[in-house]
Amino acid sequence: MAKKFNNSDSSVYQKIMKEWRSLEKNLPESIYVQVYETRIDLLRAVIIGAEGTPYHNGLFFFDIILPSDYPIKPPKVYYHAHGLRLNPNLYAGGKVCLSLINTWSGGKMEKWTQNSTILQLLVSIQGLVLNERPFFNEPGFEGLKNSKSAEWINKSVSYNVEVFILSCKTMVYIMRNPPKNFEIFVSQHFRKRADSILAAIQDYRVLVISSTSSKASCLFKYKLKHIHSELARAFGKVSELNSETDNGSQLSNRERKEKGHNVKKPKKGLMKKLISIAKWIWK
Repeated sequence: MAKKFNNSDSSVYQKIMKEWRSLEKNLPESIYVQVYETRIDLLRAVIIGAEGTPYHNGLFFFDIILPSDYPIKPPKVYYHAHGLRLNPNLYAGGKVCLSLINTWSGGKMEKWTQNSTILQLLVSIQGLVLNERPFFNEPGFEGLKNSKSAEWINKSVSYNVEVFILSCKTMVYIMRNPPKNFEIFVSQHFRKRADSILAAIQDYRVLVISSTSSKASCLFKYKLKHIHSELARAFGKVSELNSETDNGSQLSNRERKEKGHNVKKPKKGLMKKLISIAKWIWK
């Protein structure tokens, strides 16, 4: 790791510490950030998809690495896509296409500057990328966002249904393979929001009946029914896991081993002062 990251007198170190304080104070309720005490150039963020969007209550993970000359150059961002393309700005291979981090063309005011921040980056992804009509994020379609044409409205609706299904598939994958150190966060998040997500599937079934052709409607209804079943099973397993954790938390290590519970020592090297569901995460 570059010396600038562990030298408290360096401008890079001081800038990052300033950013950490800003994140601790100003992060929205729907964004969480994990930082590492021994690797301050690395962060992991999770954004909760907003209601009213096809990303409804989904979890979207991003890894951020800061260059040695930060903030002169923007951070590099990797999206945990799991091979799915659910937004024009988020590629199946993990690339995040955004003017703010210089991975897409844009006006001078949209580009990264030395005054830009990680908070600004995360809020931009949440508000500009994971929005309610992502179809119009596609290059060349931006100007059609306010079109009253039934053709473009229907294309946007159909895209939203496809994206919502992909978002649900992402949820299933994350529940089965939660990112390291986010296991508790993932299980508690979906335990609380399972009913809301399943209800959203029903809302989309009604939407496709009224807004798409009969052929497209049948296909979407089939996909929605299938993902409903997958999610219901995954939510059931998460609920069981939480119940076992709740019961097991009262047992001694010896009793937990006898009952088949895994006993793990807490990880070291994470910021101690970070708050929320566990000590390693900010909200």
